[in-house]
Amino acid sequence: MPHERFSICSHNGGIIPMEEARISVRNIEFSYGFGVYETVRVISNKPLFLRDHCTRLMHSASVIELKHSLSADQIAAWMQELIGETQEEQYNLKILLIGAPEPEQVQLYMLPLMPQFPDKRLLRRGTDVITVKYERPFPTAKTLSMLSSYLAYRKAKQRGCYEALSVHRDGTVTEGTRSNFLAVKNGAILTPPQEKILAGITREHVLTLAEEENIKVHEQDIPLTSITELDGALLTSSSGKVMPIRKIDEIELPEIPEVTKLLMRKYDELLGSL
Repeated sequence: MPHERFSICSHNGGIIPMEEARISVRNIEFSYGFGVYETVRVISNKPLFLRDHCTRLMHSASVIELKHSLSADQIAAWMQELIGETQEEQYNLKILLIGAPEPEQVQLYMLPLMPQFPDKRLLRRGTDVITVKYERPFPTAKTLSMLSSYLAYRKAKQRGCYEALSVHRDGTVTEGTRSNFLAVKNGAILTPPQEKILAGITREHVLTLAEEENIKVHEQDIPLTSITELDGALLTSSSGKVMPIRKIDEIELPEIPEVTKLLMRKYDELLGSL
């Protein structure tokens, strides 16, 4: 299990043994997916983009009307306490905010987990992905209702692929099950409309880097039928960073564009400066 090397976690701000982190099967809110979460990467005791993650957790809770009395500052402070007690060089912290009938009954868990880093060879040659027709009910929120994404990701793994991309009923490609999808065309970055996706933290920083490098960014629909017209495509995520795509379904993409290579370098430089 990915958490076996960790002996402690946090529950509502208190440090507890990992084996005591339990949710009752009678917890209706949890079984119905009424909750939100974040995954924060920690390197050398530093949580990367902590403020961004806490802000998005608050936003996700607001989208699904999950009422609570927690603040981003309080969650950040609890996280720092747990990090101070966790002896690992690099890992992820998963934050689970589980709803309840009353705001004071809400539960917040923070679990240290070992991330599943992609094979570094995929960063050099690009990765293969598939497309699956599905839509998340609250696309701008990171909720616990992940069945569609889980099934899509499982299908990708069964076919030996790294990721599955969501295709909406209108035929547009939106995002991965655990990553954001960006395309490259004529030296510009194309990104699906904000209201259709979960705006990832890595994605936001990559788009900022693109603008700093005078790379044009266009927010627009990306029809699946237009994939053959692209110069390239990439995924962004906390664990995968900036990963070029080599193949979408049976469509082979061109060699990794220079734009993608530049953004990969700049994002690594950004992480190294934190």
